[in-house]
Amino acid sequence: MRNIDTDEFERLVVAELDLLPDEMFDGLENVAFVTEDRPEDGSLDLLGLYEGTALTERGDYGFGELPDRIVLYREPHLAACDTEAELRDEIHVTLVHEIGHYYGFDDDRLHELGWA
Repeated sequence: MRNIDTDEFERLVVAELDLLPDEMFDGLENVAFVTEDRPEDGSLDLLGLYEGTALTERGDYGFGELPDRIVLYREPHLAACDTEAELRDEIHVTLVHEIGHYYGFDDDRLHELGWA
């Protein structure tokens, strides 16, 4: 697929976030969505990452906590997709998957909810 720069990739991620159902965001608090070119190890295998503590595993969580992060990696997405339509679909799947980790859901639960 053609090279999509950082700004354009971020626009695609925001567009896909806007298309997600409202119920996915109902309990989502203190989460930053960010894009990066590649994971720290430089691989192209990881499309996204949830960094934080899932709601199901949190004890006391309050003021002063750094936000959890959901990271989408641009270069692995581009390497995995041949068209912009495929890229949009993969961004969507990655967002749903990582948001699911925030809620503590496994893949089976995501399918039950219709999120994957």
